[in-house]
Formats: sequence, structure tokens, C-alpha cells
Amino acid sequence: MTKLTGREVDAEKPAGWAHLYTGLQTRVRSGDFAAGLALVNTIGAAAQEMDHHPDIDLRYTHVDIRLTSHDTGGVTARDIRLARKISELVDEAGLEHTFAGLGWFELGLDTPDDAAVAPFWAAVLGFEQRTQEIVDPSGALPSIWFQQSGRAEPRQRWHPDLWIDPSEVRARINAAIEAGGTLESDAEAPSFWVLADPEGNRVCLCTWQDRDPA
Repeated sequence: MTKLTGREVDAEKPAGWAHLYTGLQTRVRSGDFAAGLALVNTIGAAAQEMDHHPDIDLRYTHVDIRLTSHDTGGVTARDIRLARKISELVDEAGLEHTFAGLGWFELGLDTPDDAAVAPFWAAVLGFEQRTQEIVDPSGALPSIWFQQSGRAEPRQRWHPDLWIDPSEVRARINAAIEAGGTLESDAEAPSFWVLADPEGNRVCLCTWQDRDPA
């Protein structure tokens, strides 16, 4: 199965789904736990039949669903097919799903020597070490990736990356500025924007856009 480009995913994904980092995500407003559980069971049966299994987070009033193809490290046609099937099941249950407010969170560590520090962080967190990042084997905790930096002090070390749908970027930036922050850089937009809080601590708002090879 071939990994789809960002543009291909955006063109094929069903309404209500966002392409965040390496997967598709949506949130179903179930209203109560019983309705959410019933939907999860229905989705589980369909996923088993299609032999492709989503990550599902069942909460009291909603269900979060994420689809990704681990063998490719991204979204493939099998994820698109399952997303469409799940959307059908949500509609049949008389429920609604949306990507509004959803995000994919990871941490970046700016370092001049990731080979020296990555093993420590993998060991202390119980993560697996991969190329340029360490990940929680269960997928429950945010992954940590390492960004090359200089050694000059003072320098920032940790920064969060938040992946959101492109349609939500402007509202998030405006809200951050109204809350006392600043837009540090949009030089890499629409791939990512750098914002800072009143003390200069930075965060990147990231999207799938402009990340595929030309």
C-alpha cells in the first residue's frame, strides 16, 4: 500500500476528518457513554471485516478516532476507505462527527547533539528510538523529535508542536495574540507558524501543507 501525499489525502478524505501529522482524525459527538460504546462496537466489527484497525478513545460524551497505516508511516487508501465507512456508521447512528478543536501533539527538543541525548530520553520515558525521534510504543504519550540547533547560549531547548487542520490556523493565531502572545515567524507557512508566549517560550502550529516533495 502506497503512502498518499498531503494533497491526495486532502482531496480524498471524507468530510469531518482532518489530516494531522501521519493520520486522519475525527471526533464523534455521542452525547452519552452508552451511545459512544455502541458506536465503538459497530466500528470495531467493520474494522475487523476490513482488516484495518483504528485507534479509538472512548469518553463520556464523545469518541475520538485516528487512522494511520503504520507500515508506511502515513495515510494510505485503506485509511480513506475505513474513514468513509466510519462516516457512514456515524450517520446511520444519527450522530455527528467533526475535526473542530482536534490536534496532534508532539514535543521537539532543540539540540546540537541528538545522538547523545536521545538514548537518555528513550530510557527514562520507556520509549522506542527511531530515526530523529523517540516514540511511546503504546501511542498514548506524545513522541519527541530532535531538531538540530547551535550551541550558543542562551538557547531554547524544548518546544511543543501542535498539528491542526489548516482551516483552524488563523483562529488559533488570533486567539494566541489576543492572549498576550506574538507571531514570531510565518516564514515557513503554511507548513508551520512559530508563536511565543509573553516570556518568549515558543510553540509551532503545524499543518500537512507544503510538506510533500515537489
